[in-house]
Order: sequence, then C-alpha cells, then structure tokens
Amino acid sequence: MNLRGKIDITKITDTGRVREHNEDAIGAIPDIGLMVLADGMGGYNAGEVASGIAVQIVTELATIGAGREEGDEIDPHSGLMRQSIVLRDAVYRANKIIYQTAQSQTHCEGMGTTIVACMFIDNKVSIAHVGDSRAYRMRSNALEQISLDHSLLQELVDRGFYSEEEAQRSTNRNYVTRALGVEPTVEVEVNEHDVLPGDIYLLCSDGLSDMVEDDDIHLTISTFNASLEVVGQQLVDLANDHGGRDNISVMLAQVKEPFPAKKGILARIAGWFRS
Repeated sequence: MNLRGKIDITKITDTGRVREHNEDAIGAIPDIGLMVLADGMGGYNAGEVASGIAVQIVTELATIGAGREEGDEIDPHSGLMRQSIVLRDAVYRANKIIYQTAQSQTHCEGMGTTIVACMFIDNKVSIAHVGDSRAYRMRSNALEQISLDHSLLQELVDRGFYSEEEAQRSTNRNYVTRALGVEPTVEVEVNEHDVLPGDIYLLCSDGLSDMVEDDDIHLTISTFNASLEVVGQQLVDLANDHGGRDNISVMLAQVKEPFPAKKGILARIAGWFRS
C-alpha cells in the first residue's frame, strides 16, 4: 500500500556546534511509511560507519519485507503484526553486521550505534528501538514520549532513585545500556500503537532531547505544525541555540488520513463469519 498523501514525512540532520563531523544517520521511505534514525558512537569516524550500516540495512530489509506481508497478519508467537517482526529482525541483522565489522576492521573497533525506527501500516505504527534515541507522539496537543530510553539514568528512574523531573536536569544522561554492534546479539524493544489522523510522530537523537526540554519540543510542534519542515528546522535551531553539543537529527511524520491495510482473502472470509 502506498502511503504518499496519507502521511507526510520530513527529516533533517545537523552536525551541531561542537562536533567536527556528523555521526548520526537518517533514512526514510515515504511510500511505505518507514523512518530510521541512528546515532553512532566510536573513535575516529567509526560511529558514522555504524550508524550508516544500521540505516542502510534496516531500510533495505524493511522495504523488502513490506512487499511480502500484509500488516493485519498477526504473528502467533509474539502477538505482533508481521511488519513489526520484519522491523525487529532488520534491527537484529544490522546489529550482527555492525558487530562483525567492528571485530574485523581495526579502525572500527569499539563502534556502535543507537537506533529508533518506525513503520506505519494498517492504521498503526510499529516502533523498534535500541538505546536512547527517542520516539514521541503529539496527539490532541499533548506530547508523549512513546519509547523508553535504554540508559542508566532511565533505570535509576525506574528504580525510584530519580524522579522524571530530576532526570530532565541530570548531566549523566548519555550512559546507554544497549546499543547495536557492541555484542553479538542485542535485545530490540518493539511496540505498536494505534494511529489517528492528526497525529505527529517525532524521532530524534539525543542531540535534540538532551538540549531541548520536552515542553519546548511541545511548544515548537504546536506553534509551527502547519509545516513539518519548519518544525524540524526550528527544533534543530533550538538545540544549537542551547549549545549544540552533539549531532542533532530530527524526523517527523504527520498523519493526514486513515490508511487501513488491504485485507487478504482469508482475513475477509474470517470477517464474514464474525459479522
């Protein structure tokens, strides 16, 4: 199903004010409602290599998978849509390739990357992530973070050592507990959310979320939502105005109208018996 006209997508990445080069990578396939964002880490340019591999592999495999499966089919083992499984497995594959590259190439030793990826299908969005690159949803003028950071700080919040407000002010926000390429295998968190017309989804690297408070992200989206391109640029400008200490990547998707999946013959027959 082609989603052009149903979901608008825009993306922007910026080196920031301090770093010499950009180790973030972003990619989008609007026709299938796919967005992928990775924030690389490692010596020399290795972080750039890791994030580039992650975006390339996930984009390629998710695109192939999108042509094979109907979004309304449910995997009997996980209870997830098959497209969510496709996205998760693409991230698994990216981890394996990044890890193997780090082991075999001296200049890539120790490299890794966070990732957050989403795919829209059948009036839902599947989100897969590893690390502290984030996904937010703006609905009915309320902003909500819909991914949970895989970070030491988030673990301390979960255990009650910090409140959410204290965590926002903490300077120890960059110790991630999961990343692609660090170990041979990685746990990929996958979640599905119902989508409504008017929703705005934001994927971002910590170059935005560490520099700009959620309230200011909310205000920026509310103020400039007539143009996703303007929202993206304003968010990047805000992060730079607040110091721009890291690379900044922003991806936005706005849902314009419903996008139900076409039902296969078996699903249609099952629907006849349920009605």
